[in-house]
Amino acid sequence: MRLFLSVSLALLSAAHSFAETQEKPRQLVIISFDGAHDNKLWDRSRKLAKKTGAHFTYFLSCTYLVNPKDRHAYRAPHQKPGRSNTGWAQSVPEIQQRLGNIWQAHLDGHDIGSHACGHFDGKAWTKAEWKQEFADFDKALLGAWKNNDFAEFEPKEWADFVENDIKGFRAPYLSTGPGLIPALKAKGFTYDASSISKGPADVEKTSGITRFALPRIPEGPEGRLVIGMDYNLYVRHSAGLNSPGRAKQFEARTLDAFRRAFNEQYDGRRVPLQLGFHFVEMNGGAYWDALDTFLTETCGKPEVACMNYAQAMELMKGKKADGSAF
Repeated sequence: MRLFLSVSLALLSAAHSFAETQEKPRQLVIISFDGAHDNKLWDRSRKLAKKTGAHFTYFLSCTYLVNPKDRHAYRAPHQKPGRSNTGWAQSVPEIQQRLGNIWQAHLDGHDIGSHACGHFDGKAWTKAEWKQEFADFDKALLGAWKNNDFAEFEPKEWADFVENDIKGFRAPYLSTGPGLIPALKAKGFTYDASSISKGPADVEKTSGITRFALPRIPEGPEGRLVIGMDYNLYVRHSAGLNSPGRAKQFEARTLDAFRRAFNEQYDGRRVPLQLGFHFVEMNGGAYWDALDTFLTETCGKPEVACMNYAQAMELMKGKKADGSAF
């Protein structure tokens, strides 16, 4: 009898463990890039995606598709015509190459989102002002091929892509205000990735908009929290001053921070880990190099999915009612 009871308890324990394993969600790793301008980094990111099987979100700034001679047609709220905090495209051939990169990334299953246009702080903008910025974004994209002497190469699906496939947004400077969410909803966006959380956090919904948050993650010898984004690491490591001679040191610290943040979730609740980057190789490329290594060693792990925000949105539609698993 005692043997039967022991075996029964062991079987129950094994069944419980199996059920827990089955219930556990995949670990999502969501990588995004703000600006999406430098064609060299378009090439690098797409090669990285093919190598690792990852799919990325690119938050595009519309000024990088505006013919330099047409820049004065854009006027951001409370700004003079032709102003942009991050500059403009350099030349027509450069824009043509960028258009090709954007379209190919779309065909490869990457997610193209909006980063607005002139990279201004919109925390005080009204709903109407945000809507105007979104309208300028659409105008720049819809006319990009024609306005840059590339009309004959415009994909026939381009307009539909601009109007119906760009559903995500990240605010410049991660700066939001009361006018943003109503404007996003009116425009038909489905998600916003402008929030910040103390650590990896579950998504939230506000007025029908799914809100993703870049987490603060432990970094450095003391484990102080920093937003999981290359620019914030750049400021932490070198006070925002480029120090390429220390690139390997900063790369190692960044990779260690990414690994720790990932392992905490992979071995725990498996909240999606989101990390953000820019199309700039700060500190000698330390942060892009760390990302390369991190994705190469991570995306192939069991029960890990390196995906973009649009794919995560689709996946979450199938999440169980109790939120236990995807």
